[in-house]
Amino acid sequence: MKPCYLFVLLYAVNIGWVQAEIYKHVDAEGHVTYSSTPMKGAKKLDLEPLPTLQPPARTRSEASPSSFPKVDNTTQRSRDDARRKILADELATEERLLEEARKNLQEGGQTPEVYKGKDGKTYRNVAKFEEKMKTLQEQVTLHEKNIESLKSELSNLK
Repeated sequence: MKPCYLFVLLYAVNIGWVQAEIYKHVDAEGHVTYSSTPMKGAKKLDLEPLPTLQPPARTRSEASPSSFPKVDNTTQRSRDDARRKILADELATEERLLEEARKNLQEGGQTPEVYKGKDGKTYRNVAKFEEKMKTLQEQVTLHEKNIESLKSELSNLK
């Protein structure tokens, strides 16, 4: 057996036995100090060990108790239809916003950023132009992702 596996095995076996003793000390001014080393005038605290086992997971039959309110099929269908309509409206809005963002990106690429120098000449501001184009491209990407998410949500409806 490799030494690293042996170390892990020994550590795992001993982990349950290791528990530090905790001491509580209150000084003359009322300050409380907790420590793992004993101090003069400190009291040892007897703490319950923390539970190490997780509670058992609920089975599928226990997922919805019998007293849990049920929704009839007609109500659920109307809720699904309302959700589908809301998602379709949001999709139409996002598609319109995507077209506007693409138009803005195209127009932004055709209008360079310029400034007038002290000598009166006009110069291109490349850094400002690139920043503007990056922002416009981010808007296009955002609307494309929103449309993709909305289409995914619509396809997941029953």
